[in-house]
Amino acid sequence: MNRKQDDKNLSVRHSNSPTMAERVDTVARLAQWKIDNFGPSSYKKSDPFKLGIWNWHFAIVRNRFFSIHLFPEPSRVSKEHPPVARFILRVSVAGSSRKFIISPVYERLLRTQDDFIWSVDTAFTGRFIIDVEFLDLKICHMSGEEPRSIWSSDGNSPCNKAQRSTLHCLSRMLDEAIHADLTIITSNGTLRAHKAVLSASSPVFQSMFHHNLKEKESSTIHIEDISLESCTALLSYLYGSIKHEDFRKHCLALLGAANKYDIGDLKDLCEESLLEDINSGNVLEMLNEAWLYQLHKLKKGCLTFLFEFGKIYDVKDDEINNLFQHADRELVMEMFHVMLTVSNPE
Repeated sequence: MNRKQDDKNLSVRHSNSPTMAERVDTVARLAQWKIDNFGPSSYKKSDPFKLGIWNWHFAIVRNRFFSIHLFPEPSRVSKEHPPVARFILRVSVAGSSRKFIISPVYERLLRTQDDFIWSVDTAFTGRFIIDVEFLDLKICHMSGEEPRSIWSSDGNSPCNKAQRSTLHCLSRMLDEAIHADLTIITSNGTLRAHKAVLSASSPVFQSMFHHNLKEKESSTIHIEDISLESCTALLSYLYGSIKHEDFRKHCLALLGAANKYDIGDLKDLCEESLLEDINSGNVLEMLNEAWLYQLHKLKKGCLTFLFEFGKIYDVKDDEINNLFQHADRELVMEMFHVMLTVSNPE
């Protein structure tokens, strides 16, 4: 009895195991399903195969047309982050003279088995092969964010790994002063840096090291209008290793340095950061900085905050009076113009 029961259990295991006919082979961005014989059935589905973060299936429906379905396996991942796939299909009949039928390039959001169907007006007999090449796979976010490619934006891509490695090397060069050839004297201390890095980041520094004989020969520059801590933050930015909290803490000092040394991308980032941080306690300071450095988006944001949103009433009177006494006359006139426009809309 035990032997018969074992044979029965073995038979059940064999019958439930996947057959070679349903297996899909994958390499890189390609998946291939080889079908030896469709048989008498009108429907056949492949085993799951993994590409990206999803498990996928092929399915074939045979009626008047030969229809190929491609879809992600139902799961929490495919429900919350369905794929936007750009792909091309190819069907070939095995034999000495293989015949190919190639689909157009499709781009579809795929959730269910019926989201993509390619109908081929032909009959296949014998052994045939279905290939899919994924040209791109994007993760669709239900929050409404822009779909992101798993290949071009993947943090583990070779390109991003190379960037992280390079930034790590630059950070070491700064922290350990590896082959440093420049001394920076700030208001309260000195730092070591590299002329090449500063020159590549700023046309002002490049001109200084190329034309100014004093800085060129002494390999020393004076930046005494900035503290040691703020200058450290500036160098960390130029070497690609600045921390978010340090950027926010020294944003105004970085803005002044960006303007002085013509570092455009840093100036833009400072403006965006300051725009996000406007509140009743700092809006007048932000407005003055915006006027000083000609930051038009920041200026507009401050004026909108003060007058269109009525936050002028939350600002202390002595702070307003101090601004009117010391600010540029044109800025004060513009403030009055905006106030009158808001108070008396046409």
